[in-house]
Amino acid sequence: MRLDQRDIDILRVLSKEGRITKAALADRIGLSPTPCWERLKKLEKAGLIEGYHAEINLKKLAAHVTVLVAAEISDHTAASFHTFEVAVKKHPEITGCWALGGGFDYLLQIVTRDIDSYQRLIDDMLDARIGLARYFTYIVTKQIKGMGAPPLDILMAE
Repeated sequence: MRLDQRDIDILRVLSKEGRITKAALADRIGLSPTPCWERLKKLEKAGLIEGYHAEINLKKLAAHVTVLVAAEISDHTAASFHTFEVAVKKHPEITGCWALGGGFDYLLQIVTRDIDSYQRLIDDMLDARIGLARYFTYIVTKQIKGMGAPPLDILMAE
């Protein structure tokens, strides 16, 4: 799908303000509501917009701990990677998982109630025999910057 500047502008605005009204979005990108709505539907249908969600302030909601885990799996076959990835998707407390090139195989982001519940999760993963060979735990002490909106202007520059 070929994107023009207006499409990129729609994505940029929505990545920061997912609850913006259609009328306000149209105004922000300099289009009337109907063509803006058509472009938005086209972007959704193409899979460029995967969803809309709120950013929750966990500090105000509940006690929690965020843990980053560098993980290595024991066997580097396609089936082993698949087994591990399927298992990871079953745990809602694993809020992010990235396959890595280089040293470790995966980086996991885990958000859970406390260190004990984190350790129970790791123990369950080890007991499940999903190929987790070694893991290195890093406790997040302070978030400096979250995932945020992607830098579309930089990514789309020619």
